[in-house]
Amino acid sequence: MELERTELTDLLALMENGHSPFEKAIRAMKVSVCEAFKKSGALAPVTFLPGTRTLEPNPEVAEAFPNSIAASKNIILSASGAMTEKVSGKRVAVLFSGGPAAGGHNVLVGLKEILGPTNTLMGVKAGPKGLMKGELFEITDDHVKGIINTGGFDFLGTDRTKIEKPDDIDKVRNVCREQNIDAIVIIGGDDSNTNAALLAEKLFCDVKEDGSGVQVIGVPKTIDGDLQIGDDLPISFGFDTATKIYAEKVGNLLRDTASSLKYWHFVRLMGRSASHVTLEVALQTHPTITLISEEVRDRNTTLSEIVDIIALTAIERAKNGLNYGVVLVPEGLIEFIPGFTTMIDDLNDKMTQFKDDLGGKSVREQLLFIYSKLTQDHGELLESLPEAIKFMLMSDRDQHGNLQVSKIETEAMLSHEVKLRIKELDGNVKFEYLNHFFGYEARCGASTLFDSSYTYNLGATAGSLILDGRTGYMASLRDLDKGAKPLGIPIASLLDIEMRKGKPAKVIEKALVKLDSPAFLYLKSRRKLWAEKDLSSSPGPAQFWGPTSRQMPKTVALNRKYNSLDFKFDADE
Repeated sequence: MELERTELTDLLALMENGHSPFEKAIRAMKVSVCEAFKKSGALAPVTFLPGTRTLEPNPEVAEAFPNSIAASKNIILSASGAMTEKVSGKRVAVLFSGGPAAGGHNVLVGLKEILGPTNTLMGVKAGPKGLMKGELFEITDDHVKGIINTGGFDFLGTDRTKIEKPDDIDKVRNVCREQNIDAIVIIGGDDSNTNAALLAEKLFCDVKEDGSGVQVIGVPKTIDGDLQIGDDLPISFGFDTATKIYAEKVGNLLRDTASSLKYWHFVRLMGRSASHVTLEVALQTHPTITLISEEVRDRNTTLSEIVDIIALTAIERAKNGLNYGVVLVPEGLIEFIPGFTTMIDDLNDKMTQFKDDLGGKSVREQLLFIYSKLTQDHGELLESLPEAIKFMLMSDRDQHGNLQVSKIETEAMLSHEVKLRIKELDGNVKFEYLNHFFGYEARCGASTLFDSSYTYNLGATAGSLILDGRTGYMASLRDLDKGAKPLGIPIASLLDIEMRKGKPAKVIEKALVKLDSPAFLYLKSRRKLWAEKDLSSSPGPAQFWGPTSRQMPKTVALNRKYNSLDFKFDADE
């Protein structure tokens, strides 16, 4: 029997392929535009002049980037006014690099519109790998109409290939020559922008037939929020959308557990190297316990001490008739626990060093082999862990030789250990728990009004930097509460030396949660009350219209000492 075709079935079919009523509505949603880009009512590129702040690069890094350092003089550029001379004929390639983040499509929209009809925007398929293969196509006006305000990176796709070997750079150079590319825009996180700095240096000159080079501009993206540079880069895009999605889920759990009166929920949140996501979600929802990795490291808090903090809180709440709660756990917590940090570093090094010896062995055989290669303290610590966690610690490393902490179920380890500890301390307390990991659910959500507006203006900033003849800069905006000022930050001046795969590498240092920051201090001032009483809030779903639709992340507003949560890119707003 076949389904009868009706007006309703036809209507439902029209909602497929990104045409739900919601998706159609957000495409029509108006984004805020910086006053700097408005000229006689139309969108126009801006020029840049040296700002008031000069960065101090690592001397070793400066030697490796002579062209970029000489050109930028380590000075952050600031928008100075509308561009008077019209630039035309530019062919600009744009690509996504690394993990997806909401708002990426609006970078393309802002970039396309600021370049205008006299320049050409080329999309690169599948990230850096696609650039090396020359997989480019022209982005049209119809394309941007279809992707504006939509989440994800699906229009172009992305990957995590690093363009750093001489052969890789030569491939890019050849693609630029063959397809007459004048500039490249790389949309990515700290590693991707490090790659942008390297490409800017290597493509500085002698790429085109006339001896000129190819400009390279970076755009800051990461939901982790660990790409920040004080007032000059308050936050990377995608963070606001991701944390609002996570906050809705955590808020739901806080309501659920206060209703069922029987579960402790352990929630691990994405964010490997820093706890910005966890801190923001905590400020949005007011959970029972919030663990901050940077605080754990600073206080030298051991695993047993963390377990005791949770167990004692659970026992005390049970005495007051509150036999439930929610614990927020940063994804990278395990790497910040004393002993674990050095043990994991030792484990990473040994697994790289003895890669061939470990090949073909079962995980149990690998563990038996690796124990004798670690220091005695590290071997004993590894041996003391639950079997499941030991197996997770032996999982495949990422391309940098680091443990993929998203595969480590820290929340499961903690909940298991807390249950055992409560049984030791007070056998009368009933402790039931559920574990959750919120990660990929938020990377490609429909971008919030903040992220949609932020990324549109970042795209316009990147395009303006190109039309102004700049290279080796990261597009940014500051003063998000009062009009927003477009900036160009010299990327090479941000680089430092970090160990990768046992070797020193030039990278942008990740921004961690500062324990003297207003955002953390606010959490610190409230967490005791949140643990003792139910003071949770349910922020609900991210709003595109409504009372909270214009709110920026609370951590940004607190840390930058703004007077309001509302962002303001347009002076007339």
